[in-house]
Amino acid sequence: MSTDRLFTGIGLRLFAIFCLASMAALIKLAEAGGAGLAEIMFFRQLAAIPIVVAFVALGDGLATLKTSRFKSHAIRTGVGLIGMVANFGAILLLPLAEAQTLAFTVPIFATILGSLWLKEATGWHRWGAVIAGFVGVVIVAQPGGGHFPLVGAAVGLFAAFMVASVSILLRQLTRSESAGTTVFYFSLLSVPLIVPFYIVDAQAHGIWVWALLIGIGVVGGMGQIALTAALRFAPVSSVVPMDYSGLVWATLYGWLLFGVLPGDWTWIGAPIIIASGLYIVWREHRLRRASTPTIGE
Repeated sequence: MSTDRLFTGIGLRLFAIFCLASMAALIKLAEAGGAGLAEIMFFRQLAAIPIVVAFVALGDGLATLKTSRFKSHAIRTGVGLIGMVANFGAILLLPLAEAQTLAFTVPIFATILGSLWLKEATGWHRWGAVIAGFVGVVIVAQPGGGHFPLVGAAVGLFAAFMVASVSILLRQLTRSESAGTTVFYFSLLSVPLIVPFYIVDAQAHGIWVWALLIGIGVVGGMGQIALTAALRFAPVSSVVPMDYSGLVWATLYGWLLFGVLPGDWTWIGAPIIIASGLYIVWREHRLRRASTPTIGE
C-alpha cells in the first residue's frame, strides 16, 4: 500500500470523525431549540439519502444498489435504528465529551460479540483489554458519585453495544454488498419506520432549527460516506485509531457551545478506555498478519 493512499485513508477518517462530532453538537443545539428525538432522527436519515445516492453514482454506479439480500438489509436497519435512538439519546442526556468517551467502548463490545456470536478465538490479551476498558468506564461514570447521570451512562453503553452489533452484521453483509449499498438501504429503509414517530413529534420551528435539522442529515451523511471511503485507501488497523480524535472535537464543542468541560474522572478514565480499544485493534491486526501468508510462501 502506497504512503499516499494510507494518508488519504487517514485523512478521510479524521474528516469523518469531525463530521460526526459536529453532528452531535448540532443535535444538542437542535434539541435546545425545541426539536424532539424523532424529528432529529427523521431529518438525519432523510437529508442523508441524496448525499449517499450521489456518492454511489459517482463511485461504483447506481447499478450496485440492486441487491438480493433485502432481508439482511432490513435486519441491519432495525438494529441500526435502535442503536441510533440510543446514540442520539446519550448525546442529549450527557455532555458531549462524556457521550463520546462511552462511544469508545465499541471495540470492547465488538470483541465480546465476536467471541460469543461469531465464535472468534479471543485470547487473554484481548480479554484483558476488555476488562481494562470497563474499569475505565467505571472510573468515568463513578456509580453512586452523583456527578454523572447513570441513565445517560446506561444509554451510552447500550448505544455502543448496538453499534458493535451493527459492525458484526456488516462484517457478514459486506461480503457480498458494497459499503455504499449498505449505507443507502439503511437510510432508505429507516425513513418509513421513523415517519409515524415523526408525525407525533413534529412541531413548528424557527428557520434556525430547521437549518440545524437539515444540517444534522447533511453532516451525518458526509461523515458516514467518509467513514466508508477511508477503508478504500487504508486498512482498518490504520484508520480506527483516528476515531479517538472525536474526544478533542467533543471537548471543544462542549466548551465553545455549551460552556461545559469534561469532569476530572473523565480525564482519568478516558485514556484507559482509549488504550484498551487501541490495544484490541492492534492485537487483531497482528493476529491477522500472522495468519496471512506472505507472497511467495
